Amino acid sequence: MASRGAIKQAMKQVRPILYVDKEEARKRVLNLYKAWYRQIPYIVMDYDIPKSEEQCRQKLREEFLRNKDVTDLRVIDMLVIKSQMELKETVEIWKQKDHIMRWWKESQDPKPTDFLSKFLSGQQ
Repeated sequence: MASRGAIKQAMKQVRPILYVDKEEARKRVLNLYKAWYRQIPYIVMDYDIPKSEEQCRQKLREEFLRNKDVTDLRVIDMLVIKSQMELKETVEIWKQKDHIMRWWKESQDPKPTDFLSKFLSGQQ
């Protein structure tokens, strides 16, 4: 059976995937945000979504601010990698219009919090 000391030692040896320090991670996140921001007009035009560029920019800002309190470099790495993959899939038009419109579903239809609302929506 592994001792607590061995587990702590193993946890210390885990290193971030891409970043050495928080400043480098911050720069990568800002560059990713700028890349998404620059692609918004093309996404709106290519996918012909019923949203304005301003609404798309607001949703982009909302998604990035949702993760603003993440401090673990490994988690930041994974979020950046996933977002880069998402951006590439979107720019290369590997998605369909419905995939893009799912970004707004969560914020449009808030999940019920009390028992009766959950029961009536079928979530229980």
